[in-house]
Amino acid sequence: MLTLAACNDENSAANAIVQPDAGQVDSSSSGSAGASSSSSSSSATTDNAAGAQSAQSAPADAGTAPALTPAAEPPESSGSVNVADLMAEQPLPDVVQGDPNAPVTIVEYASMTCGHCADFHENSYPAIKKAYVDTGKAKLILREFPFDPVSLAAFMLARCTGDDAKRTAMVDVLFDQQNTWARAESPSAELLKIARMAGMSQDEFVACLDNRELQQQIVDVQKAGQNDFGVDATPTFFINGTKYAGSMSPEKMAAAIEAASPSN
Repeated sequence: MLTLAACNDENSAANAIVQPDAGQVDSSSSGSAGASSSSSSSSATTDNAAGAQSAQSAPADAGTAPALTPAAEPPESSGSVNVADLMAEQPLPDVVQGDPNAPVTIVEYASMTCGHCADFHENSYPAIKKAYVDTGKAKLILREFPFDPVSLAAFMLARCTGDDAKRTAMVDVLFDQQNTWARAESPSAELLKIARMAGMSQDEFVACLDNRELQQQIVDVQKAGQNDFGVDATPTFFINGTKYAGSMSPEKMAAAIEAASPSN
């Protein structure tokens, strides 16, 4: 299981240390709209990541999402930031979904153990992906903002999958299966099951969670979000720099995207 160090302050992710206990991680190991308030990667072979997503009953395929009609008005914003500053180089490379040159940029700060984040990815993300990301109207970037060591470990595993598509697939599976691992008695055992279905061996799993450089890079992404852009809850979205805190219905997010579109 994971041995998790106590956090020194409310900003738990910034001080969390994840130390996998290999002796206990073995082959026998078996919301509504709102926000949750905050207080070198291993070379894992994960060619079956997409298969893991299917086997784990992944979120509804964006291709089957219903047609999306934007709400009359976007949700109330929480301010704005300079887009150039938002898109400056991060401690870890951004993983971009969609056309990198899309006119609207959506940056989501999320925690893997955040129930509101899982709700967004289950109920809003498929329709947004179909209507805006897949059509080249917007690109989506998910940045790590872990609340706790378990979320930090999950983000590390997603980064250890080896490429952007597999990282995205792993994030989808982790959100879809959040209830099975995030509050489990042995989170490491449940995370190992998911990692194995993505093609990761136990040795690769342990090496990933023992990668202190990757761990610090994820913590630094979280710190940058908090210190540079005022992120203090998850999910927090920046849509062409306009800040929205809390989960959004697909209709409300569509309205925010439309409002940010240069054509409007």
